[in-house]
Amino acid sequence: METRRLGKTEHKSTIVTFGAYSIGKVSQNEADLAIQMCLDYGVNHIDIAPGYADSMERVASWMPKLRSEMFLGCKTPMRTRDEAWRNVEDIMKRMNVDSFDLFQLHSVIDMDTLDVVMGPNGAIETLIEMRDQGITQFLGITGHGPTVAQTHLEALNRFDFDTVMFPVNVAMYKGQEYKNNAEKLIKECHRKDVGIQCIKMIARGGWGDSKKECGTWYDPFRTQLDIDEALWWQLSQEIHTAPTCGEYSLLQKVLDSASRFHQLSNMDQNSISDRLTLSRPEPKLAISI
Repeated sequence: METRRLGKTEHKSTIVTFGAYSIGKVSQNEADLAIQMCLDYGVNHIDIAPGYADSMERVASWMPKLRSEMFLGCKTPMRTRDEAWRNVEDIMKRMNVDSFDLFQLHSVIDMDTLDVVMGPNGAIETLIEMRDQGITQFLGITGHGPTVAQTHLEALNRFDFDTVMFPVNVAMYKGQEYKNNAEKLIKECHRKDVGIQCIKMIARGGWGDSKKECGTWYDPFRTQLDIDEALWWQLSQEIHTAPTCGEYSLLQKVLDSASRFHQLSNMDQNSISDRLTLSRPEPKLAISI
């Protein structure tokens, strides 16, 4: 699988990262199969968070093997310094680790939240202390939603983050406002050499009143052809890596697609954007039909 330099971290991340949410609600045996599959495809970067159901318990028995083979990115959803420290200590126990490669502020999606985590006694103080103590090497920020790109642009003005994580996908880019803001953020990341991780790779809309058929809170593309086109479109943007979607049954299709990725021309990207059919509006992802 192709690798790309993750900004100033200097890590050569595979273009698809193991998004551990996909194993949070399955058995240990199923999780073991998924983890081994990622290793077999050469994936060398894992993304995990304490809110991803039982994903931390599922990977715990694989440590330290995964620590030697995968760049470990983790997150805290807590907003204050003390809450974040308690969360970090719990994470280390749950995952059976004593350090991380990358630790991130999780789900910072608007300016009000940014003000809290970056303010006095905010969670950013925990991350800085973790770095000073050698518990993590790099610091990042993550989020999703209509305002996340503007929020992360401001975050980069306030602090020298090593990475960002936000959505880039063909469905959301159909909205010109989100597309413009995301492209501004990508441009700024390249200017500051910030690693770019992009989520919601195969989102095509919301569930609405329909039956929820997958573990993702959004409605994903499911066929191999649609996944190929959506993922290759995403990876043809100027980004570095993309965590796999949260649906266990789609993991192999995503990994297979990533292993066959080739850069698309602008003409092919436009053709995919015009051709892929979205499902239903999803305001949380700025997807309108």
